[in-house]
Amino acid sequence: QVQLVESGGGSVQAGGSLRLSCAASGRTFSGGVLGWFRQGPGKEREFVSAIRWSGDNTYYSDSVKGRFTISRDNAKNTIYLQMNSLKPEDTAVYYCATKATVRSRLESQVAEELTHPQLWDFWGQGTQVTVSS
Repeated sequence: QVQLVESGGGSVQAGGSLRLSCAASGRTFSGGVLGWFRQGPGKEREFVSAIRWSGDNTYYSDSVKGRFTISRDNAKNTIYLQMNSLKPEDTAVYYCATKATVRSRLESQVAEELTHPQLWDFWGQGTQVTVSS
């Protein structure tokens, strides 16, 4: 089992920044990924970003590319999501998740595989991010 605990959510004005943290405990999956999804009011859960448990590969949705940065601190078993230039449409509950294995071999296929929340294995409780205009 894996436990994921998010923190760092809050309210901010458009153009501002927030940094989310996700502390993982329990098992680790060297061949898998850690990442973030979000779910806005009345919307489906959508992929935001992910990073490999091992290695430097990162993945972003088009909607956050260039504004959000994901990083990992192996010593703390923690990942971070630095969110800059926030927009009202970024308002959502942000969930940390981990996927034990990545089936695809080509990076383009990995990116597609990661966008499906039903393929992820463990989830945190979520943290609210609200961006006002």
